[in-house]
Amino acid sequence: MPLHHHINKDGFRLRGIELSRIDGFSDVVFGFALTLIVVSLEVPHTYNELHAVLLGFVPFAICFIFLILVWWDHYTFFRRFNLHDRTTIFLNCGLLFTVLFYVYPLKFLFNLIAAQATGQSRNVFTQVGQPRELMMVYGAGFAAIYFIYAAMYWNAWRQRKHAHLNPLETTLTLSYMWDHFGVGCVGLLCCLAARLLPPDQAGNAGWFFFIIGIWKTVHGTVSGKLTNAARARTAPEDLTAPPAHL
Repeated sequence: MPLHHHINKDGFRLRGIELSRIDGFSDVVFGFALTLIVVSLEVPHTYNELHAVLLGFVPFAICFIFLILVWWDHYTFFRRFNLHDRTTIFLNCGLLFTVLFYVYPLKFLFNLIAAQATGQSRNVFTQVGQPRELMMVYGAGFAAIYFIYAAMYWNAWRQRKHAHLNPLETTLTLSYMWDHFGVGCVGLLCCLAARLLPPDQAGNAGWFFFIIGIWKTVHGTVSGKLTNAARARTAPEDLTAPPAHL
């Protein structure tokens, strides 16, 4: 399958080829989360209503892309490891809970940003501290999602012998864990900045998310060297042998 070839292009052998009950249940939850961000459930009756719906497509697209990225991380994790232990199930349930909780703050924030960018903004806050609270909720939800992913990869690394991970896969697992952990820390930085900035400037905490690009660059450079070294010390037969399915 081309999608599977894309996932294992880094050399990670795939263990979860078949759809599991965890996959099925998780896809239902992700699908439900996507329905919560739809622009409108009704067909517009006037052009003004249609115009309002069209303006809502930009924040809808941003929210849709973000949820798809979260789903992709979930999909690749279970293709790589196919773990069904209690810790993985617990962390997966925590992830799905966080995604569902995160949908409305995500949609509210990007609807607000789009309205401000188009000059359609209105006063949606009734207290001076509410923008700060919004950014802290958004940052905390973002951080929680990626910290859970980091914990899932840590749990997979902890079971590396049981999963028969070769040296390359072990190194890649740690690389993915630190990658997600670093992204989660950016969410915490957003929370901290929103807490320290004046209430009317709390929205500027969102600029901290651009640090993700810096983190990805630095982490990619370091992990690339470690991965190449791990690939060199991995026996050729361990790179090509079918993985043990758990």
